[in-house]
Amino acid sequence: MSNQTAGIQKKNRRSGFRIMKSLIGLVKPLLPIMCVAICFGVIGYLCAIFLTILAGYGIIHTFLENMGVGVSFLRGEPLLAMSLRILFILLVVLAVCRGIFHYVEQYCNHFIAFKLLAIIRNKVFAALRTLCPAKLEGRQKGNLISIITTDIELLEVFYAHTISPIAIAFVTSLVMTLFIGHFSVWAGVIALAGYVIVGVVIPLMNGRDGAEKGMKFRNAFGGMNSFVLDSLRGLDETIQYGKGQERKEAMSKRSRQLGEIQEDLSRMEGSQRSITNLMVLLFSFAVLFLMIFQFQNGDATFMELVVASIAMMGSFGPVIALSNLSNNLNQTLASGERVLSILEEKPLVEEIAEDGSCDYDGEKSFVGAEVSHVDFAYEEEEILKDYSISMEPGKIIGIHGASGSGKSTLLKLLMRFWDVQQGGVAVSGKDVREIPTNRLRHTESYVTQETHLFHDSIANNIAIGKMDATGEEIMEAARKASIHDFIMTLPDGYDTQVGELGDTLSGGEKQRIGIARAFLHEAPFLLLDEPTSNLDSLNEGIILRSLKEACQQKSVVLVSHRKSTMNLADVVWEMDNGRIS
Repeated sequence: MSNQTAGIQKKNRRSGFRIMKSLIGLVKPLLPIMCVAICFGVIGYLCAIFLTILAGYGIIHTFLENMGVGVSFLRGEPLLAMSLRILFILLVVLAVCRGIFHYVEQYCNHFIAFKLLAIIRNKVFAALRTLCPAKLEGRQKGNLISIITTDIELLEVFYAHTISPIAIAFVTSLVMTLFIGHFSVWAGVIALAGYVIVGVVIPLMNGRDGAEKGMKFRNAFGGMNSFVLDSLRGLDETIQYGKGQERKEAMSKRSRQLGEIQEDLSRMEGSQRSITNLMVLLFSFAVLFLMIFQFQNGDATFMELVVASIAMMGSFGPVIALSNLSNNLNQTLASGERVLSILEEKPLVEEIAEDGSCDYDGEKSFVGAEVSHVDFAYEEEEILKDYSISMEPGKIIGIHGASGSGKSTLLKLLMRFWDVQQGGVAVSGKDVREIPTNRLRHTESYVTQETHLFHDSIANNIAIGKMDATGEEIMEAARKASIHDFIMTLPDGYDTQVGELGDTLSGGEKQRIGIARAFLHEAPFLLLDEPTSNLDSLNEGIILRSLKEACQQKSVVLVSHRKSTMNLADVVWEMDNGRIS
């Protein structure tokens, strides 16, 4: 397992019971519907069981009548008073009720499942939102996609086919134990033992043996998703450098490893089904032979022998369904743990909610920013050491330095993507750890080195900076970023689709769309991280001139390794290994 994948998991894996308990806790708002599903499920199974019992009785009744065996042989069985016509009507009623009750049970369970899946997706997206960016940088995106899609989808098995079946199997088995025990106490004991072994012992043993393999499969599947996503994104480079065969072999190797895990799981499933069927036969025959023995000794009537034996043979349906669940439950619980780990993971930076008590007013009257004696490290890698810098309002502050010197980290601290270990970061005289996160982000516009574009139109990609922006506002922001003329040359203008990850545009064009977003955001404090890194000298000059004109009413921090970019700045600071000069 990769470090990124391992980061999603707890160091100590939870037991299956703890995972199920946490997942069941999400059902509370839908508990009444769950109770309805359980009630109809129990009644439906009892209809199916007694359908078999009455059918068996009808066959025996008809056979004995044709053989000339009278009432004296059956020793006054009350069922004898039932005519075959009434018996046939009862069979039809039970069959119809079985179908109706089973449909209602399945409808309720699937309603709960899909309702909860929607809720869980929202919770996971909200959790990822709070974890980003500090906890998600460097993680395998394909693995996260696997959690959001296939892992959550697998929880449908748990909510639709696990919770209710457990309760249904318990109640139905209890009813049938009492029913069979009414004819013979020992037959009831055997039935109870059979239900426990088939419905509890075998699934627990199978779950214990397969839990690790289930988690291994889910992680390997997530790793495969990341590998495929990475391969698709790097397809041009793979072709350019002739690495297609190596990539193909790596894909084949991962597929084989995934197939081997699946084969182990399938082998376990086959063994479990065989053992379950063997146990069903053993306990069914045990009750049959016991009832024959009691009949011969005069301790049971012939009809009791027949009814108890048929009841035992036909009542394993709920616990067999429970036993078969353990085959998929290993992967389902592994998926549940991966989802729960995301939901329970604590962000490195806790966002501050707006409560009306903060007197911060930086969005309207920005008065500068200050970084004071800051120490910051990514885990063991120290980036900033006793770092201080003051940023006056209305100035363009240039920060120049080589790659890896901590320039981008400084901007992320100003945005409060991370919190410092020592020292403080203040915006408009207020520590960023005390400013409501939403208000802080309204104060700042941040242009990153790599502009991410969504698979949407150019207009909608720019409008991310201000979702309610008018068309004229979007075009004005594009003019400031010197990309309006280019957009107008496109066949669909601002409605042109940029493709996945903006792959229909050049790096410079994407960068200018990112700058247009920042202008549209209209924040007083503009943070620019290498805004001209993907531009040639001519376009760099155009962008810098646009920035100079557009930023007259803004405070700007301009980060770049290019000396030419620093010509725009009013003040230039040199950064070298986390220190400023």
